[in-house]
Amino acid sequence: MMRLAVRTLRYRKSGFIATFVAVIFGTAIVLACGGLMETGIRSNVAPERLAAAPIVVTGKLTHLRPGKEDVTHLTEQVGIDDSVAAKIRSLQGVTDVIGDQTFPAPVPQGQGFSKGEGHDWSAAALAPFTLTSGTAPRPGGVVLDATTARDLHAKLGGKVNLLVGGRRTAFTVDGIAAGPAGNTFFSDQDASRLAGQPGKFSSLGVLVAPGTDLKALRKQIEKTADVSALIGLDRGQVEHPDAAVKKVVLISVAGSFGGIATMTMMFVVASTLALAAQHRQREFALLRSIGTTPGQVRRMILGEAMLVSLPAVLAGVIPGALLGRFLFDQLSKNGVASPDVTFYQGLIPFAAGAGAAVLAAVGAAFMASRRSAKIRPVEALVESSLQTKWFSWVRLVIGLLFVGGGLALMIVTGAVMSGPLAGATAGPAVLCWAIGLAVLGPLVTKLILGILRWPLYAVSRVNGRLAILNVTARSVAMSAAVMPVMLAVGIATANIYMQTTNVDAASKAFTKDLRADAVLVSTASGLSPSLLPQVQALKGVASASAYVTSLGVIDEPRNAPFDEDGALLQGISPQGSDGTAPVRLTTGSLEGLTGNTVALPDAVATKIQRPVGTSIKMTLGDGTPVELKVVATFAAERGYESIVLPADLVAAHTTDRLAPQILVRAEPGASIAPALAELAAATPGVQVADRDALIAGNNEDLKTQAWINYLLVGMLIAYTAVSVVNTLASATVRRRREFGLQRLTGSTRGQVLRMLTTEGILVALSGIVLGTLVALATLLPYASAVSTSATPSGPIWIYLIIIGIAFVLTMLSTLIPATKSLSTRPAEAAARAD
Repeated sequence: MMRLAVRTLRYRKSGFIATFVAVIFGTAIVLACGGLMETGIRSNVAPERLAAAPIVVTGKLTHLRPGKEDVTHLTEQVGIDDSVAAKIRSLQGVTDVIGDQTFPAPVPQGQGFSKGEGHDWSAAALAPFTLTSGTAPRPGGVVLDATTARDLHAKLGGKVNLLVGGRRTAFTVDGIAAGPAGNTFFSDQDASRLAGQPGKFSSLGVLVAPGTDLKALRKQIEKTADVSALIGLDRGQVEHPDAAVKKVVLISVAGSFGGIATMTMMFVVASTLALAAQHRQREFALLRSIGTTPGQVRRMILGEAMLVSLPAVLAGVIPGALLGRFLFDQLSKNGVASPDVTFYQGLIPFAAGAGAAVLAAVGAAFMASRRSAKIRPVEALVESSLQTKWFSWVRLVIGLLFVGGGLALMIVTGAVMSGPLAGATAGPAVLCWAIGLAVLGPLVTKLILGILRWPLYAVSRVNGRLAILNVTARSVAMSAAVMPVMLAVGIATANIYMQTTNVDAASKAFTKDLRADAVLVSTASGLSPSLLPQVQALKGVASASAYVTSLGVIDEPRNAPFDEDGALLQGISPQGSDGTAPVRLTTGSLEGLTGNTVALPDAVATKIQRPVGTSIKMTLGDGTPVELKVVATFAAERGYESIVLPADLVAAHTTDRLAPQILVRAEPGASIAPALAELAAATPGVQVADRDALIAGNNEDLKTQAWINYLLVGMLIAYTAVSVVNTLASATVRRRREFGLQRLTGSTRGQVLRMLTTEGILVALSGIVLGTLVALATLLPYASAVSTSATPSGPIWIYLIIIGIAFVLTMLSTLIPATKSLSTRPAEAAARAD
């Protein structure tokens, strides 16, 4: 039968080409997602500044909440007590331990400042830094790397202005060193003071004796102290801490989208093969009538699937590699992935993509072959002319299970979930609804055609009515054309409007109680603490507050309603009722928000039973545990709760240790813009912005996440569009014999095309209506969970573009192949097999 399968390929070009294309694109998408996953898991960043240290020790970058199994990744730089260095130095095989202080030290560049880091001179031994001129830095002096010195035209003994601690400070150039750019070295005394973490180091470089087993020593170090010891390429994560944080994001994005892409690919390939098998019922019937056994028919269909899928998998490798690199570059440019990470796409992603594609093809062929092989010859010959049977208990059960899953997820989304977390159930709900309707395709197609046929029938003429009758009678066969349209419209509409709704809801939640009229923004590493009193003293300023954000974890009580990502911390200055804090107080006051104090959202305070006057225990963004007294509670939108702390407390436990913004509120009728502009012009690294800039900054992460979804969903939509074209073009080409018979009975080419136009309209409308229902079943509960409205937010033109593209693709995929088929002589076309 394999020989027969090979011989039949040349006569079944349209069906096999459709399957070939579907497998190529599916392999490419899954391979690309696999590459992103491998890159995220590896997160390899070659060390530069710490390259001379075989082992680099950092503080624990994760936190395990008491009584919980979820691990929270700390987002700020975690310091190491200097006592840890002595413990590690005493271990066998360790020759020296060198502490590294790392802190922001931007250097002048044009009218502003560029990013730069400051370090203690002792840490220069951990990197390939060698003095080319001058001496080691003395108090008040610095050693610049050669690139920075050249850009600043710095000379030995001259002065250079650096933005340290939010202040522009002049330092003497004591030396120039060859080494990686963007690093400035201070004396050990100055570095310890400027880093702002007395008694702590940012990291430790461990030097070892020749022949030391690094893996064994690493385990011993982690056993001796509660730290993380890194070797090999993992050391580079210390120099690029964003790589470790973004690693989790990249893995989650690749995993979630890769799973959706794999399921979509399996559905697309399965539907394409099923359609091809459906159009060959007459051929299978003839084979059965001459004595071919069901097992032989199955082996032939499976053999054909293998012959098509294996070359398609190999052909999908190159576009998959290119697509993976393109996606990684786009994610890096938009801040999702670290640009310093090396992109990997090895054998594992290839095996995953190839395996998923081949399994989809073989699985689809197996399901298609079961029915084709079991059917009786006479019954198949009759049914091949007009397919009406589709029902099977297996198909019904699978379809109902997916529909039930979509219904359950819809209920959970609307009744249980809140805020951005609703996407965790709404996303899978889209697929459940889409797959459930696709499995029950013949049934739902028959129902929707029964509704849509009457309006079209009323306005159609003879050819249109013939098309409507034809489509209604062929509803089982036409479901294969309707379902890809439904899938494309449903997935696109639901995913895009989920993002627009989420961004809009987050923006409204933040701006609802925002009372700032202007904001001072740092363009470098943060604002000097001395700037806030200057702003408060300006004429016309009613209130001003430092503003800084971070992430933290409530440890006690243990029932705090936050997930493993932790809670958003908003640091503000103490203020009265007329202050700029973006919260609406219900109890207590923010005037006492100093020291170790906290203000909680009403829902959180009620959940953990902590009213004003009680205390909670938290872990801040750098891993520091604190006990805080509750001084106020405030109203917050459900799902968008944050925790308010003193700005000084939050800033002291961030990487930059400075507040990046100052919120300003003007007195009634006062204009504060000129005074703020004058102050900003006199203060390096400061700009004035309006409240819109603050809102945009607050929604930056959400907009980045939305952009990711637009990119990935767009790619998935493109793939489903390929499925639409494949399916409809293949279905139309297979009807050449039918068109030939129509023309032999007197129909003209124009009449056949008008009939197909009406059919295409009916197919497109059916797919659009079903896809819209799938989207609404997801969006309505999602909108009610993330906002106060039950309707999704977003411009209507997005939906119009989606359905417009679906309609155009449907019509082109139907009429172009039909026009080509009608160029064949009627008698010749009628004589061909289906």
